[in-house]
Amino acid sequence: MIVLKSAQEITYMRQAGKVVAETLYELGKRVKPGVTTGELNEFADEFIRKCGCVPAFLNYQGFPASICTSINNEVVHGIPGLRKLENGDIISIDVGAFYRGYCGDAAYTFPVGDISPEAERLIEVTKQSLYVGIEKAVSGNRIGDIGAAIQTFVEDNGYNVVRAFVGHGIGQKMHEDPQVPNFGTPGRGPRLEPGMTLAIEPMVNIGTYDVAIMPNKWTVVTKDGSLSAHFEHTVLVTGGKPEILTRL
Repeated sequence: MIVLKSAQEITYMRQAGKVVAETLYELGKRVKPGVTTGELNEFADEFIRKCGCVPAFLNYQGFPASICTSINNEVVHGIPGLRKLENGDIISIDVGAFYRGYCGDAAYTFPVGDISPEAERLIEVTKQSLYVGIEKAVSGNRIGDIGAAIQTFVEDNGYNVVRAFVGHGIGQKMHEDPQVPNFGTPGRGPRLEPGMTLAIEPMVNIGTYDVAIMPNKWTVVTKDGSLSAHFEHTVLVTGGKPEILTRL
């Protein structure tokens, strides 16, 4: 069931989104060679709580950390730990936070030091594809319009969108109806209405869209070992332009 949010609920989600955006901004300043993903997680957990929110990922279905840190060929759900970032890496950091029982969720892929032109282009195309999708999140459109726009943009740039993992509705739960694929057919799926809140999150691979799950049962990697990037915003459907709730 798709839940339309009230004005008060949207106020809470704006605050959750603001804290998520601020956390990602602060993490971006700390992404550098030699830093461990565990150190990033420790900072994020403390920062989210200091802002009056609760980390959304910690203990979610057993996930052991407050953020996801996915490096290079890792697509999503990387677990922070002792791994040190190296010059030339790219790292997707996914952050979620609850404020008064309502969730914000966003992700950003950061360069670590000096990265290759190939990695730089992947990051830029993936980031642009997110905004291409958000542009379609308007009342009267359908979910398929979002995914089709993302898929077309990504494939026109020579990359592939992951099929096995998708975006989602969001609110009192981190994952609500509807699913928001990053691929699809225009005019298909549920119709968008004011008050819907969606987490739109293209995951883009340089190579095939096929993925595998590592033995830790969380970390998703590209099957062919190619680089992957991930961007995400929590978005409110309005009577006009979509409102990004996780933007600074």
